[in-house]
Amino acid sequence: MIPVQGYTGQTVAVLGLGRSGKAAAAALREGGAVPVVWDDGQAAREAAHDDGFDVVDLTKQGAFDGVAALIVSPGIAHLYPKPHPVIKAAWDAGLPVDNDIGLFFRSYATRDWEAFDVMPRVVAVTGSNGKSTTSALIHHILVENGKAAQLAGNIGRGVLDIDPGHDGDVVVLELSSYQTDLARAMTPDVAVLTNLTPDHLDRHAGHGGYFAAKRRLFAEGGPDRAVIGVDEDEGCYLANQLGNDLSDDRVIRISSGRKLDQDGWSVFARKGFLSEYRKGRQVGSVDLRGIAGLPGAHNHQNACAAYAVCRSLGLGPKGIEAALRSYPGLPHRSQVIADRSGVTFVNDSKATNVDSAAKALAAFPKVRWICGGLQKDGGLEGLHAQLGHVVKAYVIGREAEAFAMDLPDVAAEICTTMAQAVVRAAAEAVAGEVVLLAPAAASFDQYDNFEQRGDDFAAQVEALSGG
Repeated sequence: MIPVQGYTGQTVAVLGLGRSGKAAAAALREGGAVPVVWDDGQAAREAAHDDGFDVVDLTKQGAFDGVAALIVSPGIAHLYPKPHPVIKAAWDAGLPVDNDIGLFFRSYATRDWEAFDVMPRVVAVTGSNGKSTTSALIHHILVENGKAAQLAGNIGRGVLDIDPGHDGDVVVLELSSYQTDLARAMTPDVAVLTNLTPDHLDRHAGHGGYFAAKRRLFAEGGPDRAVIGVDEDEGCYLANQLGNDLSDDRVIRISSGRKLDQDGWSVFARKGFLSEYRKGRQVGSVDLRGIAGLPGAHNHQNACAAYAVCRSLGLGPKGIEAALRSYPGLPHRSQVIADRSGVTFVNDSKATNVDSAAKALAAFPKVRWICGGLQKDGGLEGLHAQLGHVVKAYVIGREAEAFAMDLPDVAAEICTTMAQAVVRAAAEAVAGEVVLLAPAAASFDQYDNFEQRGDDFAAQVEALSGG
């Protein structure tokens, strides 16, 4: 655990008692603060009381008397579509409002570090798609090359739940826009933007607000090095803002599909080959085509980002390549579940938006596509260009018929349930085809989360022909 610094003897309020909120309360207590906690759910409040925390109704007038700060869990809206009443009350009381990410960055470094030969470093990864895979891949490469590393944030452990820094340690953080938007301190050594496509638009009042939340990771802390995906205008803009010119190697530009061979430092993938260029010369390359854990152009972009980070941390190309080849992949993200009579079953339940589903479809030439769920704003037009890969769609979810109507020129069958979709897709698939779960929608109409949806897909595949 990382004891929170700066609040010794002071009362600090915590709003929201999910994973990050509970860890924040414990880390505050460990650092000598006096946490008072609140959650809108009674069960969470009772669990916190059982854990010995002082549960205080922060919605009541005067609740912030004598309180030094408010720490907010990332799932709680603090500005759009409207701020939580407790947050408005904190503003009115003049309290600083922060989250666990801000607490981490103000608390991770300690005086013990003065004795270290190599200072611990923090890599922070954000973006719309691929940030989980990129974070996990960086961590995998570091560990495979004998480096001490911890994985935390929006993946793995909570940021305040990790071990204190050790000599030469590297912490890899996956950070969502919900986390970067509020943190009062963010000072990573290396910051990564994988890409930017529309998502969480209600939470950020539009695409501009969403980008602004991501941009804070780079603007607030000024990382020593920035790895920026430049396949969208926002990435090009950010790379331009952070560097003096193309030769400024504090910025490493990455791309999936574009050749970046100008002056400067870049890593890009084209036709399955990763290339590293410095000062206009190629200095490294990796054939990504046969790496089972990284299928498709979207995963090649993730590989470029992870490669760039690890090169910036001093690893050599050969060691990185070997680790890329041993990467097993993440559950629910282009995860191969089974191969039956030449038909491959792939779980990409994490493809909850149109862009990520389009990239999943593009990774395979002939797809029996299981899709549907709670549709997000904007419709499905963003994946229409990849529908040529679809042999047939098997639509699940409570709004399956409406979803299917937004798939032009695609044979679609309304299945509603995952069980029926898997059975029908498996019955019609032939050797060489892929049965792909890439829903292009949220899971909440039928499941608690995308992990539960992916687990159901895997269970239904396992149940085919008695497993």
